[in-house]
Amino acid sequence: MSLKVYNTLGRKKVEFSPLKEGKVGMYVCGVTVYDYCHIGHARSALVFDMIYRYLKARGFDTTYVRNFTDVDDKIINRANREGVDFREISEKFIEAFYEDMDALKVERPDVEPKATEHIKEMIEVVQGLVAKGHAYVVDGDVYF
Repeated sequence: MSLKVYNTLGRKKVEFSPLKEGKVGMYVCGVTVYDYCHIGHARSALVFDMIYRYLKARGFDTTYVRNFTDVDDKIINRANREGVDFREISEKFIEAFYEDMDALKVERPDVEPKATEHIKEMIEVVQGLVAKGHAYVVDGDVYF
């Protein structure tokens, strides 16, 4: 049985084929850690956990990356309401996320970058988009 995926460009289901023979890279958007998990977080984690396990079981060398958005307006607002640093909020809810996912027996990804670890790179990407005319600035905000 083969894995079929929906190709949004071609608007049809196609048989999965890795870009590099035998290797698969999965990047999954993770949670914004401003509160406890809800059913949508669990659904996403479970679905991608099943795909990850399937790919490994089929013999693919799979690298699974899922990020944490650990700085965001909701996180900052909550930190301000509670009178704590935003990092305290982020770390509290990352730990709560792990507890919930462990209870569901969801495997941890191979790599879990935090947004705050890559701010410099994000700024460089956005500056590049603006420089190439693929994004524009209005009142200090960037749109693309």
